[in-house]
Amino acid sequence: MKKTLLILAAACCLQSVSVSAQAIELTGIYGYQLGAKLNYGSNYLRFDSGSQAGVVLGFETANELMAELTYIYQNADVNIRDVVISPQESYLADLQAHWIQIGGTRYFRDDNIKPFLGGGLGLTVYSPSDENFDIVNRSLDNETVFSFHFKGGVNFMLSEVVGINLRADLMFPVNWGGFYVGGGTGGVGAGVTVSSTAVVGAFSGGLVFRFDR
Repeated sequence: MKKTLLILAAACCLQSVSVSAQAIELTGIYGYQLGAKLNYGSNYLRFDSGSQAGVVLGFETANELMAELTYIYQNADVNIRDVVISPQESYLADLQAHWIQIGGTRYFRDDNIKPFLGGGLGLTVYSPSDENFDIVNRSLDNETVFSFHFKGGVNFMLSEVVGINLRADLMFPVNWGGFYVGGGTGGVGAGVTVSSTAVVGAFSGGLVFRFDR
């Protein structure tokens, strides 16, 4: 429900912004997201590093200021160490993360080299799959949380239309609650719920297409 409301709100906002936009930018990115770790007591969940891909649609609302809708997809393995369920660190599941963010970017130069800072807020949907049923006794649930991000980077414009985008991101799910871990075929009946906050760093690059109006 939260995901649907955010998408509808984003569509309405961007529709109104696009009417008066001075330029439109479409950026495709691909890169690498760093691992993260969530501690609960003396135990933890560890997220391996993995791939990241996404697309950014931006509308110039003022000189060098962009309003943006961002979608980023991340994929990584999750491992667990728990003194009751898995005393040794073990593979838990594959995790897909879908980031949907509304925000903006500020460019600091108006020429072929354009440094920028930006950010946004929205929702992140976590979708576990390929669970280790020696540890968990059922499929893990999807989880939707509020999130926000900050970014910085530079566009190298090869022409008035096409450029190269390089960026770094810090991504913050506001509250993590997506893993209830119960005993599997070799485990016990007890379980734990992990509820915490993590920071995900990422580096990516791609192509940016700019269309003046």
